[in-house]
Formats: sequence, C-alpha cells, structure tokens
Amino acid sequence: MDDLFPPFAPDPNEPRPRRFKPVPFRMIAPNMITLMALCLGLTAIRLAFEGKFEPAVIAVVAAGVLDGIDGRVARLLKGTSRFGAELDSLADFVNFGCAPALILYGFVLFHLKSLGWIVALIFAIAMGLRLARFNAMLDDPSRPEWKKDYFVGMPAPAGALTAMLPLYLHFLGLGFDAWAAPAVLAYVLAVALLVVSTVPTFSGKTMGKRVPRGWVLPIFLLGVAAFGILISYPFEALVAVSVGYLITIPIGAAQYRRRVKSEGKGEAALAETAPAEAAAGQPGRADDRPAPAMDGG
Repeated sequence: MDDLFPPFAPDPNEPRPRRFKPVPFRMIAPNMITLMALCLGLTAIRLAFEGKFEPAVIAVVAAGVLDGIDGRVARLLKGTSRFGAELDSLADFVNFGCAPALILYGFVLFHLKSLGWIVALIFAIAMGLRLARFNAMLDDPSRPEWKKDYFVGMPAPAGALTAMLPLYLHFLGLGFDAWAAPAVLAYVLAVALLVVSTVPTFSGKTMGKRVPRGWVLPIFLLGVAAFGILISYPFEALVAVSVGYLITIPIGAAQYRRRVKSEGKGEAALAETAPAEAAAGQPGRADDRPAPAMDGG
C-alpha cells in the first residue's frame, strides 16, 4: 500500500524552512575576544608549569587587557547576551583565579609546601566567589545608579594583577627565595580577602563617556606616552600601577562612605518634608496619618 499511496512529500520547489536563525556577527565578536583571553590564561598555566614565569605573567596581563575590551565591544556593537556574560565569568575565573594562583605557587609558595598550596587554593576560590557575587548583583534592581561607580570588593582583574606584584619585583632584580615565601603568602592572602570583602573600590565604568573637546589631543599624547612606557619598562609600569591601585582603595572607600552619608541625609530630608507637604495639601485634617489614596488623583 505504501508503494501505491506514498506519504505526502513537500514541494521540492518550495524553500525549506530554516531550523536555526542566523546569528549576527556583532554577537560573535565579543565572545571571540573572551575566548582569546581564555586561551591566554590557559597558556599562562602551561608556561608556569614549564618555569617560564615572565611570559606567563605577560599572558595574564594580556588577558586582563582583553577582558577590559570584550565588554565594551559588546556594548558598542549591541551584542550583549546572557551567554556572553556567563562565558566572561568562566574566563575570568581561569585567567584571574586559577592562573595567578598556580603561577605564584610555582614561583615561591611551593617552598611552604601544603601551606603554600592552601593559600593558592584560597586565592582561586576567592576569585570564584567574587565572580558569583558579581553575577548575582547584576540582577538586583534595587541598587542605586550611582553605586555603579564602585565595585564591591577588589575586581577580579585588579586582584590578579596586584597579587603578582612579587613577580614584577623579582623580574626587576629583587630576589624571592625561600626566606620571602611567608611574606608573599601573607600578601596573597590579604589580596584574596580584599577580593571577597565588601570594601568599595572604584569601577571606572562611567569615566570617559564624555570628553571635553580641549582634552582630546592631550589624552592622545598621554595614551601614546603610557603605551610607550608600558612597552619599554613593562614591569616598572606594572609595579607603579599595582602600588597606585592599592593606594586608591582607602580613598575610594572614604568617598563611598561620604556619598552614602549624603544620600542618607537627602532621603531623611525628603521623608521629613513629605508629611508636611501632605498636611499642607489637606487643610482641616486633625492628625498626621496619611490620607487614603483616592482614584483619579
């Protein structure tokens, strides 16, 4: 019977429906940058196993640069997605949690044996917890807009680059043998605690959105000078940036507290004036209780 009455077949001239919609390139480009950063982080781990600490550090620094680019590229191209956000967090955990921890352990913490490995684990896990908290806070609608100028705790790229300060000093000629391992351990542990702390730090997300016209050429010159210094004196520049960032942490925390205090005073003043305005709008009312809401006004 099937030979006599074959099943219905679609018209061969009719175009077949597409099973999957094509993905625009603007959605792919930011994720490609994130994957390149992830490759750099994994390569840094391999270089650390081989004892090549200088290129391993450079790979982590390059991953940090790409991490700062991919999000901005996604926003410029309007290619942000939930997939990209999750991929970025995964890459950050590898690049700024696992890679620096293994580099520091292979560099000097191995002298402390199990204790050094425990601190390396604490640093890596602290990065994972910090990234999980950051993702959870993205969905918090009650967070005021001005708080976007601050991170809660030290951000992952800054924590990784700052934690490798002993390596920068070593590349500049300062020896780090077994005697220095306890000092490095204490420093790495302090950075890990700053990463998971609630200390507010500058985010810089709102910087550079609008630049005065007269500052454009000086900014170009300063950018070229900074790039030249970074290329010519990379580890001196990284030492200066790391120390400068550590100095800004208490400054940012103090500024955050001042803004919280000023916001609290503004809300208190608004709460005090609201009952007076309500009472002024309802003459003859005997008590201070708010009047019930009425439809239409």
